[in-house]
Amino acid sequence: MDTNAFANRGDQLDQLDDAAAAAAFRRLVRHLRHRHDAQNIDLMGLAGFCRNCLADWIREAGFDGDKEPARALIHGMATAEWKERYQSEATPEQIAAMEASVAKNAQD
Repeated sequence: MDTNAFANRGDQLDQLDDAAAAAAFRRLVRHLRHRHDAQNIDLMGLAGFCRNCLADWIREAGFDGDKEPARALIHGMATAEWKERYQSEATPEQIAAMEASVAKNAQD
């Protein structure tokens, strides 16, 4: 996804100090590490993004690493370990909700 896909010229968010933004991002990631019950498929179904998206976004923002190290950073452990411990099988309803939600991410 284009890193500027959701950019809004003149958005006050762009005036947020980088240190404050970084602190908020770290808090979000730590919150998601704690809330293993919040499945990625459910996050995708509700908000159109998940932990893996965050990993992609940090790579797009300049993280010096491939996909797996970025995901491990976000998950707090190797992706395979996280999946083994916490990920459940997605239901057809979860997949449908995810697809409908992700479709809303498309920019005109």
